[in-house]
Amino acid sequence: MMELHNASVLEFIRDLGSSAPAPGGGSVAAMNGAMAAALIEMVANLTIGNAKYEAVHEEMKAIQKEVSQVKEDFVHYINKDSAAFMELMGAFKLPKETDEEKVFRKAEIQRTTKQAALVPYEIGKLAYTLLPLTETVIVKGNTNAITDGMIATINARAAVKSAFLNVKINLGSIQDAEFVKQLADSMEEIEAVLDAEEQRLLGLAKV
Repeated sequence: MMELHNASVLEFIRDLGSSAPAPGGGSVAAMNGAMAAALIEMVANLTIGNAKYEAVHEEMKAIQKEVSQVKEDFVHYINKDSAAFMELMGAFKLPKETDEEKVFRKAEIQRTTKQAALVPYEIGKLAYTLLPLTETVIVKGNTNAITDGMIATINARAAVKSAFLNVKINLGSIQDAEFVKQLADSMEEIEAVLDAEEQRLLGLAKV
């Protein structure tokens, strides 16, 4: 499988549209998160470089530093999500002729399904942390780039929603009830406020 974080955008899109099972929605969620982080970074850089916004230069420098790293984290998640899915598919292909093989295969399916749920869960959680940063660049950033901050908000929400969908479809196959409840409760807490938070942030600017 291609190292997706090293692929061009065109290669990624072509792979996404192919009959291959990966990359898929989880990698797209990570891509949305990366684009959201990059847009926040762009607004921060455009603000830092403008004397009109000198009062917030230090705050924007801190944001730029933070999202620069987060952006790279998302880029690596693009490949990590596809790798987790392929590992799960590999578990299903394990031999099941003997009792020992059946026991091992079942355990591996459970292990890899947990991993296939955890990776998009991490993507969604990380994307959610971008929303306060989009608020800052919308309210305090260079007004010429205000729509970029708003689009970062939209992409961050999309990353959360799409990542969590991938989590949920895997939770139904996991037998560890405590693990399932922990992730489900955490996602429910975020999703309870996610849509309203997006609308609030988009309402901060008149466009």
